[in-house]
Order: sequence, then C-alpha cells, then structure tokens
Amino acid sequence: MKIGIISDTHGYIHPELAEFFKGCDEIWHAGDIGRIEVLEELQYICPKVRAVYGNCDDWDIRDHTTESLVFQCEGHKVAIMHIVGNGSYYSEAAQKLINEEHPTIFIAGHSHILKVLNDTRNRLMFINPGSASRYGHHIRLTFMRLDINGTELSNLEIYDEEK
Repeated sequence: MKIGIISDTHGYIHPELAEFFKGCDEIWHAGDIGRIEVLEELQYICPKVRAVYGNCDDWDIRDHTTESLVFQCEGHKVAIMHIVGNGSYYSEAAQKLINEEHPTIFIAGHSHILKVLNDTRNRLMFINPGSASRYGHHIRLTFMRLDINGTELSNLEIYDEEK
C-alpha cells in the first residue's frame, strides 16, 4: 500500500503534489489544513484521505475531521495527531494515546520540521512530514510517501524544496 503523508498545508496546495502522490492508496494529513478545499483537492488526487485538524484550523475543517485518528493499516496500528512532540518528547495527550492505543506508527504535524525517528522506548516509528506550506517559520517545504507491506515500511521518498 502506498501512502502519501502531509501536514501543515495552511491552505496551500503545492503544484507538484498531485504528481508526487499519484498512485497513492491513501493520503494522511496531520493537521493545519487551512481551507476545506485542500481536503477536496487531496480527495481528487486520492479518494481515501485521513485527516486530523490542527490548532490553526477553523470550525469548518473541524466539522470534517477529528483531533486524532487511530486505525489499522496493513500490519500496523497508525495514530495521527497534530500536536504530538518530536519523537523523543511527547505532549501529554500524545503520550496518553501511545499508552492506551500502542501505535506502531505515529504521524505528527505542527513543528514544520521533517523528522522520521525509530522511537525504541515506545516501540513506534515517529513521522513528521514537515510543512507543505509557503507560510510559516520553516525554510524547507516537504511532504513524503512510503510503502507499507504487512509490517514492512519501505521506499520512503521525500519531496523537499527551499521555500
């Protein structure tokens, strides 16, 4: 299964996004979507979009999303939440979710910093795709895709450009 992972779009759809996510079975958005049209565009690229809202999202987006998601994907339990931490430190809400749900993949947003980390303490893969927006304090504009086959994660590819 090919998964597109994105966060912190803040209303912006990158012109290369459709091509990069072409062939994805699902797209996961870790919040700060910005405009409902972003979700609609993502669903045009790939009908299966899983998204959570972020701290900058308005009520229109919150009506179509939740604060966190936990679901099975292949051999993994996946959690998505916007404000999580950095993979070494977790927010109180994120640590509670980890303790209760035991995800093996945790998708985060908020920091605008691309990070993939094997968290051995919590036995999970921490993934923050950075920010796909032109707006914010980050220097790099990033999003990613990867393959999940059973419990194997492979073919991690990152779209990365200077903002």
